Amino acid sequence: MTDSPVALVTGGGSGIGAAVARRLLGAGQRVAVTGRGTGRLRGFAKELGEPAGLLTLTGNAAVYDDVRSAVDTVLAEFGRLDTVVANAGFATHDSVAEGDPAGWTEMVLTNVLGPALLIRASIDALKETRGRIVLVGSVAGFVPGPGNIYGATKWAVTGLAENTRRQVTEWGVGVTLIAPGRTRTPFWDSYGSLPPGHLLTADQIADSVVWALGQPAGVDVNTVVVRPVGQPN
Repeated sequence: MTDSPVALVTGGGSGIGAAVARRLLGAGQRVAVTGRGTGRLRGFAKELGEPAGLLTLTGNAAVYDDVRSAVDTVLAEFGRLDTVVANAGFATHDSVAEGDPAGWTEMVLTNVLGPALLIRASIDALKETRGRIVLVGSVAGFVPGPGNIYGATKWAVTGLAENTRRQVTEWGVGVTLIAPGRTRTPFWDSYGSLPPGHLLTADQIADSVVWALGQPAGVDVNTVVVRPVGQPN
C-alpha cells in the first residue's frame, strides 16, 4: 500500500463522507477522515475493523490550524496526497426572515470557509501528484429555496468550485463539484424528520465521487448533480 493513492475526507465519520471513505478504502486507497467528534471517528474505524490504511483525525474544518495539521499529518504518515474531499457541512434548517441567527455563523464558516481552507492547505501536495479536489455541494446550490441560508452557502460552494478550477487546472489539478439531492444521512437529524419522497443513499453519492475520481488521466469531470427520481426542485 505504500504507493497507493491517498485521500483526505473532511466530515468523514458519518454520512456521505464515511461512505466515500469506505468506497476508497475498498478500492485499495489509503484514507484519512476528519471530524469534530473523536468518539464518532473511533466508532467509524472500529466498524471497519481498524484498517491499516485508515487514519482518523479530530479537528474543525473551519479552523485553518486544524486543517493544515490534518494535511501535514497525512503527508507525514502516508507520504503523499492525491485527493481531498471537502464534505464537512451542516444546515440550520431555518430561513433568513424567520430563523435564529445564532447558528448561522458556524454554518457559513463550516460550509463556505471550510472548503476554501482545505484547498489552501492541500494545494501544494496536490500539485505534486496532479491530484483532485472534490467539493460536496448540494442541489440547493443550483435551485434557490425560499429564505434558505443553507442554500446560499451551497451557492457559494458552487462558485468556489469553478473559481478554483480556473486557477488550479494549469497545475494539472482537477476539481469536481458533487451536488446531491435529497439523501438519507444524519444531515436531517436536526430537522426532526426525513423529507418526503424517495431519498438517495450516502453510498449512491459516494459512487458518484468514485466515478469522477476514476476517469482517465487528462479528463476533468467538473459538476455532477445527483437527484433521486421524483425530486421536483
